[in-house]
Amino acid sequence: MLDLLELEQLAAFADCGTLSKAAENLHISQPTITRTMQHLEEVFGVPLFLRSKNHIALNETGWKAVEYARELLKDAKEAVEGVRAFDRSLHTITVSSCAPAPLWYLLPDLNESFPDMTISSSIKNNASVLEDLQSGICTLAVLPEEQVPEDHCSVPFLKENLSICVPPDHELAGHAELSFAELNGYNFLLGTRLGFWDDMCRKKMPSSRFLIQTDQFTMQELIRESSLPCFVTNLTAEDKETFGGRIIIPITDREAKVMFHLVFKEENKKYAERFV
Repeated sequence: MLDLLELEQLAAFADCGTLSKAAENLHISQPTITRTMQHLEEVFGVPLFLRSKNHIALNETGWKAVEYARELLKDAKEAVEGVRAFDRSLHTITVSSCAPAPLWYLLPDLNESFPDMTISSSIKNNASVLEDLQSGICTLAVLPEEQVPEDHCSVPFLKENLSICVPPDHELAGHAELSFAELNGYNFLLGTRLGFWDDMCRKKMPSSRFLIQTDQFTMQELIRESSLPCFVTNLTAEDKETFGGRIIIPITDREAKVMFHLVFKEENKKYAERFV
């Protein structure tokens, strides 16, 4: 019967070229690896090496054995990783969301409802969330209503409306509402990890430039102190400390009004039943 540790030594010998270097890399003695090579020949039942005084090398059959050894070692590694990943999945609820706001409401609820589970989350664009959903990487997905695949279960979860936020003396401050077309060309402050909102704003406002802020504190300071407009939603506007001195103007485009759905496979329904 083939032994994975012995196959690992065979592959190391092929990589290193000598038994002494292979033994050194594997932190074993040279007599140990020598015995392994002899035992492998017994297991395969054919000669694997060319031997001369003080030298050993793989013959043609030996190289074929190395090829199979590497494949088996690769398969064994993938099997271990696969089993571990499966076990993690039994104890982990993975959420892929197209926007940050739904996670503010969903994650605390999941933590409370499933205290023995690990909750993992990420914010991605729509395409990446769909990929996670279809491949089974995520347990739950958050997507805009129009992006929900027909072969999955879904439930309306949260509505978010996008607006802009400007200082009172900004030239846009007198508008009651604005479209993306009217905003196109203005420069904006923009945070990171916004998911599909980021893609939408760049697509709808191709002539605008966005001053990206990765640090939340810096972003808040710039909103309070600078004259640049920024985006805000009905779910973030309650932060009066940051937005209190600014005027909020709704965006009229249909794309700026989003109903997020919680999406899942039938077998994961138990994690979404609270919202069904």
